Amino acid sequence: MRAIEISQPGPPDVLHPCERPMPAVKAGELLIKVHAAGVNRPDVFQRLGSYAPPPGASDLPGLEVAGEIVDGDLAGSGFKPGDMVCALVQGGGYAEYCAAPVGQCLPLPKGCSALEAASLPENYFTVWSNVFDRARLSAGETLLVQGGTSGIGVSAIQLAAAMGHRVFATAGSDDKARACVTLGAEHGINYKTTDFAATVKTLTSGRGVDVILDMVGGDYLPREIDCLADDGRIALIALLGGSKATLDMGAVLRRRLTVTGSTLRPRSTAFKAAIAQQLRQRVWPMIEAGKIKPVIYEVFPLDQAAAAHALMESGSHVGKIMLQVI
Repeated sequence: MRAIEISQPGPPDVLHPCERPMPAVKAGELLIKVHAAGVNRPDVFQRLGSYAPPPGASDLPGLEVAGEIVDGDLAGSGFKPGDMVCALVQGGGYAEYCAAPVGQCLPLPKGCSALEAASLPENYFTVWSNVFDRARLSAGETLLVQGGTSGIGVSAIQLAAAMGHRVFATAGSDDKARACVTLGAEHGINYKTTDFAATVKTLTSGRGVDVILDMVGGDYLPREIDCLADDGRIALIALLGGSKATLDMGAVLRRRLTVTGSTLRPRSTAFKAAIAQQLRQRVWPMIEAGKIKPVIYEVFPLDQAAAAHALMESGSHVGKIMLQVI
């Protein structure tokens, strides 16, 4: 099969088209003929050599795919050969065929193409797990999304807004801040020209927000502590701004604040399958009703994965960058 491999750690041009054997499908897995795959920030980190695949995972990049089931452990799965699914995988998505745990496969939402469906798993598994499971965003609460125009940010804004929450979001330009509002945020904040913590306090009449979805870390954390409401929670999912921070732990104690973090890729298949069921029950109906829409910024052929990574690193996109395989 055709695939894209990382020849060595480095810039986008270390991504090379190659020929690889078909994936060996194990018990509990399905073999998917890939129509499209999503490009995500962890793929970039893997390419740079700073985010190794978990033991036993494919060394090929790619954490989400959509396509046609051609083989696998179908007994009791509810799927059959020829069904179209999207799936969260531990790696191997940048290829013509990919093996996926059956519990992490979902039917395409009605009305979605394979390309659109392939843009969903990595972001929605991550957002649901962190915003709603770990940070427990509840009825009547407010959410601040850092990096509102990233794939994760777009998903978090749309999902929280569709569920009736007030949402605020940061972005790196006025145009991107306006895009956050178009997606459902009440207010978009240009973090390059505006103090996001002070703005959030003003927008919430001094109360602060209940939950912050943070992919930055570093010196954002003390400012996030300042704009959390009492009993507020920070869900940390990446460290684009660095892994070190100095916090006022007195404020954490007095105001009963929570800082929690997680990475999804190394979690068990059972853990991810439980999220998949929540998405199917709670999120897929909203997509099918048009309350949430896939946002795709640009699509590249599989053999142009290097160009897709260069775009990802430029930060100029709003929404998902995709690879078209078929």
